[in-house]
Amino acid sequence: MKWISPRELREQGVLGMNSRNVDYIGRSNDRSRYPLVDNKLKTKQMALEHGMPVPVLFGVVRTQHAVQALEQMLEGLEKFVIKPVQGSGGKGILVITQRRGDDFVKSTGAVLNLREVKRHTSNILSGLYSLGGRPDVAMIEDMIEFDQMLSNYSHEGVPDIRVIVYHGFPVMAMLRCSTHASDGKANLHQGAVGVGVDIVSGHSLYAIQHNKKVEQHPDTGFRFDELVLPHWDEVLHLAAGCYGMTGLGYFGADIVLDRDSGPVILELNARPGLAIQIANQVGLRKRLQMIDDLRPIERDVDEHVSLAKQMFGVTMV
Repeated sequence: MKWISPRELREQGVLGMNSRNVDYIGRSNDRSRYPLVDNKLKTKQMALEHGMPVPVLFGVVRTQHAVQALEQMLEGLEKFVIKPVQGSGGKGILVITQRRGDDFVKSTGAVLNLREVKRHTSNILSGLYSLGGRPDVAMIEDMIEFDQMLSNYSHEGVPDIRVIVYHGFPVMAMLRCSTHASDGKANLHQGAVGVGVDIVSGHSLYAIQHNKKVEQHPDTGFRFDELVLPHWDEVLHLAAGCYGMTGLGYFGADIVLDRDSGPVILELNARPGLAIQIANQVGLRKRLQMIDDLRPIERDVDEHVSLAKQMFGVTMV
């Protein structure tokens, strides 16, 4: 596989942020639909109404007074996630993987007491992690037990799959693998590894960390070129199905592979980042233009996925 420079990528139709915002997000997304994806609680409720799989919701903390009852809400929960409803970029997500007496153990192995968990939840409500610093709500949901096939490719956290969907077509995908540097978060800006994925086969293409090519996971040492994602057709159909559910023409679907349930929607993003192009070593603009060039007729999810595979598959060499 040839490594292509950023300059060459631009020449191959890499989508920039301004064009993404004006030509695709602005043109394809009705602003009235944004709250459905900017608010993770609304996304979860909408997905449940449409029969889409999501992590189980244990509880919601809406006021500072309710933080004092957090001990009762967490009673009996060995593993859970506390996250800001309007957070972004993985900020403010607290993953607890086990209880040790009265203490809580994070995915990184760090130990917190109840007072520290309450303080974190209070910070969420104050807007410390939310978009624009607005007062927020904390949601407590089940921790995903991810498919063990992926255990070699993630460290101290759950790997997820980002799929860019344009008018129902899954146009580009990558696996986001948490690392020690990313504090167990699958967020590229925090140091996670992004692995480009072939739309047809689910096979890995390239892997990047901090926008630089890597051959293996920095913590586990496993090579990315041997990775093939399971349940790939289900992943694509789940992502494409979110188009009709949200009414958004351009968005990112973040999907996790649960050990028992298979693909599950983690969250949706109306303004997905552009590093996915580096992980795939191909620009988004050409793929988006191919969809714009299609005759605008009604298609179901199966047709969207089938056509996407025909147009965007990569020949492995």
